[in-house]
Order: sequence, then structure tokens, then C-alpha cells
Amino acid sequence: MKTIKSLVLGSAAGLLAMGGAQAADLPVKAKAVEYVKICSLYGAGFYYIPGTDTCIKLGGYLRVDVGFNTNSINTGNISGVAGAHNRLQNYYTTRSREDFNIDTRTATQYGVLRTYFDATFTWTTGGVTNAGGTTTYAGDAVAGGFLGVYHAFIQFAGFTMGKTISQFSAPWVNYPGNNFDGLVGGGGTVTGINQLTYTAQLGNGVSLTLSAQDPTQYMQAGVNNLTVAGAANFGYGASNQAGTAVPDLVGVVKVDQAWGLFQLSVAGHQNRAAYYLGTEPTGHPDDKWGFAVQGALQIKNIPTGAGDDIKIQGVYTNGATRYNIQDLAGQFGAAVAYSGSSVAGIYNNVGFGFAPDSVFGFQGGHELVETWGMRGAFNHNWDPYWSSALYGAYAAVRYNNNAKVLMCGVGGVGGTVRTAFGAGMTNCDPDYDIAQLGFITRWTPVKGLTFSADFTYTHLDQKYAGTTTAAAVANAAVGKPAGTYQFADQDTYHMLIRAQRNW
Repeated sequence: MKTIKSLVLGSAAGLLAMGGAQAADLPVKAKAVEYVKICSLYGAGFYYIPGTDTCIKLGGYLRVDVGFNTNSINTGNISGVAGAHNRLQNYYTTRSREDFNIDTRTATQYGVLRTYFDATFTWTTGGVTNAGGTTTYAGDAVAGGFLGVYHAFIQFAGFTMGKTISQFSAPWVNYPGNNFDGLVGGGGTVTGINQLTYTAQLGNGVSLTLSAQDPTQYMQAGVNNLTVAGAANFGYGASNQAGTAVPDLVGVVKVDQAWGLFQLSVAGHQNRAAYYLGTEPTGHPDDKWGFAVQGALQIKNIPTGAGDDIKIQGVYTNGATRYNIQDLAGQFGAAVAYSGSSVAGIYNNVGFGFAPDSVFGFQGGHELVETWGMRGAFNHNWDPYWSSALYGAYAAVRYNNNAKVLMCGVGGVGGTVRTAFGAGMTNCDPDYDIAQLGFITRWTPVKGLTFSADFTYTHLDQKYAGTTTAAAVANAAVGKPAGTYQFADQDTYHMLIRAQRNW
């Protein structure tokens, strides 16, 4: 019996030893997989970055556009080759774009630390350039395209630092109800502007914002030198912008509540020219500040239907033109449009509109250009799948008496513009107006996918009268020959068809 007990114990010990040896050969047990967790602090779509307390959200859209009667998708045929209204213009232009954005947020003792980045990858067909009877196609490179950085900013403790939409702009920027980019009547910069901004939340939806923003890229309409008679740009002179000395200064008061939104924006813009005749000894005009004021109103929950609203804004500028004729409507700040004529001896009608921040003559100061305007829309939802908007915009450009004497002379005789256009001009007046009216309908068959059709009519009401044979009007680059042209108002139409998938 004793022998049997010893044998059993020995066998058990051997088995334990063998099991230990086999266990030593097995790999160490792996740690549990750290799955991505949903972050519910900042709304749908946020996740925790593994191993951190930072939440991240990825988003974007893919968009396909076809614009009819346009060379640039976003504006009508109002200037350049497009404004010629002949065989050199595009009857349609196409664009494909992918947008990608990254939003990160971290809760801190100072509030939320946020970074935001938004970039677009775009391929657009271009237009024709004409030189000496030889035309070349000026689209994006084959299989190329371009990268656009719209937003790149940090937000911390009430501060916004980096590139984003100007604080002056209404929350809907250029789109009270439309897809069309080229509306006048308010601040724009949808592609962002470098800035340092502080926003104080005062409670009950009321906020106060102070901002310093870099005007160089988007907010300078030009300070035009009229020193030389018959100067460039049909006598309007070329822009003689000096280097930037101070940023544009912006202040905003906003009330955002359940009934809607009201925003009052003001901006100061410094006009700073280089030299009268190109070199230091010739001198320069003293710097002069311009300004802009804008009010924006949104009314929600109107009785026409769930989600319907009315958006409207009005703006006044003096020496700060881009706060009205925004950068994507910039062609209306230098419009040269042609149309046919049935009058004997007249080759074409031609219309002009030009809006810098200021003009000046030799040894003179800045004569600030004054503008005012508005834009707005009524937005209506027919049902969960269909929606429409009726929208419009208006801008007026006015020159003071000193500017008109420089450009047209006393009594409209002898100024640089008058000299450039010639004696056939019976009324020399650089003032003009722009009116726009549009209608858009959208269909969203499934969440995140929208098809839309957006029609826009634009009217240029220019104040010149008479005729001209100026060489600059007979522009070979747009196929226009020497001849007699009659000053007349201009009209253009634009249709934008879009398919967009948001994700």
C-alpha cells in the first residue's frame, strides 16, 4: 500500500512539472484591446482618440458642379473672356471637389481646447485665353487640380487663432438661401481669413467679439492711382497698394436665441498707398482709414412651415469695399461686359463697373469709395425631401465729387477716365449698381445626399452714356475688334446644378 501511494504522488509531481514547463513555453497573455470609444460631450460623430482624453470628428463632402453660362462656377459672365459673350466663353464649366475636415476637442480647466482644419481638393475645367489669334485652354492640369485650405485654427479660453471665416460676416456668410457664390451685399471670405479673435459669452445667447484680421488676401479692393492720364484699366489706374501696416479691426455683437438671430458688425480698414510715380522721392498720399457697418437678421419658426426662415442683411462701407462686394463677387468690382447692338455703326454695347477702396491723383489724398447693399432669402421646406429658396442681393457704388473730378474732369471733361474713353462719351459717371435675383430648389432623397438647381440673374446698371472707340475696349484678348462701342447696362444669367454627398 505504501508503495502504491508513493507511485501516485510521484506521478502527480511529474505531471505538475510537465504542466509548468509547457506553461513557460506559452506567450504572455496580451492586454485587452483598447477599442475606440464614443465621445458624447460634443455631439454626434465624436470619438476618443485611443489613449487620450481628446475627442475627434472627421467629416466632409464630395461635390460635383455644372455651371451654365459661366467660366468660373461661382460667378456669372460679367468680366474678362466670360464678359465678352462670344465664342471664347464657356457655355458650361464643370467642377469636382472633395472636402475633408478634422475637429478635435479636449475639456480643460479653461474650457474646451479645440482645433479645426478644413481643406478641399478641387478639379475645375477652365476657359480659353486668346493671344494673336491663338487660343489656349486654361483649365487645371490634366489629373491635377489644386488644394484649398479653408480653415486652420485653434480655439482656447475664448480666443480663436488662425484661419477661419471673418467675424464680420453673417453666420450664413454668402449663402442666405443659395449655392451661388457671387452675391454682393455683405462680407464674405468663405475660404477663411487669418485672425486673432476673442469672444465673450455674456449669457442668454448674447456674445461680444473683438477681432484683428489680416486684410491682405481678401479685404483689399485696391487703392488706385489716377496720376497718369489714360492710365491702365480704362483710365481708372492700377492699384498702388503699399505693404500692410495694421490689421483690419472688427467688433461684433450677436444675439442668438430660439426666435432667431441678430448681429451687428463694424470694421475698420486702413487704406495705404505706395508712391505717386513709383519711387520714394515722388511721395505718397497719407494713410486713411475706411470702415464698414453691417446688420444681419434671421427670423425662425415663421408660419409657412417647419424649419422655414427669413435671412436678411444690410451693409454700408466707406473705403472698405470688400465688406460689401466680397471676394467671390470680386468681378463686380472690375466688371467689363459686352452685349450685342442693333444700332447702325455700333459694333457692341459695353458696360463698366469698378469699385476699389479709394482713388487718388498726384500729390492728392485718398478719395474713399462709398458703397451700400443688402442680401437676403426666404427659405421654405415643402416636405422632408424638398426645399426651395428665393433670394436676392443689391449693391451701389458711389464716388465723391473730388474723385469724379479726377476721373471725369470738371463738368465731365478732361479727367483720366474721360481721356481714356474719348470724346464720344456724353456722360462720364463711374457710379453703378448691381442687382441680383435667384431661385434654388433642393431634393434630398436620402440623408446626406442632395441634388440642387440654382438660377441667378444679375443686372449691371452703369451710368456712362455715349460711345467710345478706345483701344482698351477693343480688346483682342477677348476677341473684340477696333470699332465704335456704345455704353449700356448689362444682364447675365447663371445656372448651377449640384450633387453633394455629406459624410
